[in-house]
Amino acid sequence: MTEKKPMRIALLGLGTVGYGVYEYIRDREDMVVACAMSLVVPDDVTCPIVKNIEEIFADSSIDTVVEVIGGLHPAYEWVSGALKAGKNVVTANKLLIARHYRELVSLAKEKGVALRCTAAAGGGIPWLTSLSHCVQQEPVVEISGIMNGTTNFMLDTMHTTGGSFDAALKQAQRLGYAEANPADDLNGADVRRKLVISSNIAYGCVIDEADVSTEGIEHVTDADIVSFRSLGRICKLIAESRKLENGVAAFIEPSLVPPSMPESAIPENYNLISLVGEHIGKQSFYGQGAGRYPTAYNVLQDCVDILGGVRCFYTDRLDAVSVDNSAVLRTYYVRTNGSDRWLQDKTDRVLDCGLITKPVSVAEIHAWAKQRRAADPDCFIASLR
Repeated sequence: MTEKKPMRIALLGLGTVGYGVYEYIRDREDMVVACAMSLVVPDDVTCPIVKNIEEIFADSSIDTVVEVIGGLHPAYEWVSGALKAGKNVVTANKLLIARHYRELVSLAKEKGVALRCTAAAGGGIPWLTSLSHCVQQEPVVEISGIMNGTTNFMLDTMHTTGGSFDAALKQAQRLGYAEANPADDLNGADVRRKLVISSNIAYGCVIDEADVSTEGIEHVTDADIVSFRSLGRICKLIAESRKLENGVAAFIEPSLVPPSMPESAIPENYNLISLVGEHIGKQSFYGQGAGRYPTAYNVLQDCVDILGGVRCFYTDRLDAVSVDNSAVLRTYYVRTNGSDRWLQDKTDRVLDCGLITKPVSVAEIHAWAKQRRAADPDCFIASLR
């Protein structure tokens, strides 16, 4: 019997996640880091350091490229170049996959190589692989959940300690849960990219990130948290999409959930992501959504799957669909300085801080909130689930 050769990996990035990947692979016999590219190289890294990506593309002994540098450039050029060179690609880069989904999935299929990005949505949770397995068995009709550990930690901290938004953010940064510039977490952009990738796989479609309506938590205050408590609710940032007859509904928004919902009990920087199958109903996946070893774990698991024979993406369906949130109706908590005719017409009851609306569509109130911020930049909305 011919002995199976180990997977030879070019590791792009030796930062937080990249070094975790390196540590995982270091003691394995079935794979080896053949070389790496990184601006910063930890002292105990012993593999060759390459300065020119073209060397990796041209090296026929390298079968897999692992990209963990993040950002759009040069990640796009490096990943697309690796696929064109006939190499498998594993990436944790949610921005790259969401932005160039159709192109990269099509390119991997054309070249007959694997493209895997399990760590791009869910961190250490095997969410995308579980989702793809369900899709192979039966239609997925809805996905939803908490997909960002930073914002969940901050909201959990504000609820449990009664502290301010700024204090919760500083604590998240001290613990390494939030970046120095946390804008993409706070405004929901990070979650939006994860929802785009998840929805595309779930429904076999391609939706544009710009079409996914997004409300973040950057305007929530400790006074809002007090109001939520009076309603018997807990605030969580929840992403949601569902398959429609002629398209997809997809949006992200702060949501006030009752204690009976599992999402209400998710602590600190953990995630909870759920799918609804046509026959199996709801299944939920819980775990850490970020961090060196949880994220590196899923990167390594993708490599293990490729070793086991995976030579594809999670789906090869790329149906063009539109996003329409007009049929999803909710009541909302709204806190704004002043009022206008639309809000007056939609008000159901007034609270000490904020008000509760009558049922309105997600599309309508998200559009109103964006327009309202021209007069009140701190306007905040949250749906009641």
